[in-house]
Amino acid sequence: MNLDSVFGCLADPTRRDILQQVAAKELSIGEIAARYDLTFAAISKHLKILEKAQLVIKQRRGKQQMVHMNPQSLTLAQDYLKQYEQLLNDRFDALDTYLKVTKGGT
Repeated sequence: MNLDSVFGCLADPTRRDILQQVAAKELSIGEIAARYDLTFAAISKHLKILEKAQLVIKQRRGKQQMVHMNPQSLTLAQDYLKQYEQLLNDRFDALDTYLKVTKGGT
């Protein structure tokens, strides 16, 4: 899994919405396409990009291709963002301490 491809996928609102839908419930490609005012080919292209980034998994069931979210797919992005979460928390804590000292000193 490539972090650039994960964030590239998540940069597109249609792909984020598709990911949110298949995270909640496995859907066929037809069910996904029916929710958008896009061509089937456009939806298929979005799904290929999501699949290449390993955010979704497509599996054939009979005549249908079913799509579901890859449960481990966002771990890499989450780990990357977690380091910034800690940095921001540290800065907010420092600001809070500064404000308390400043308020108490006036």
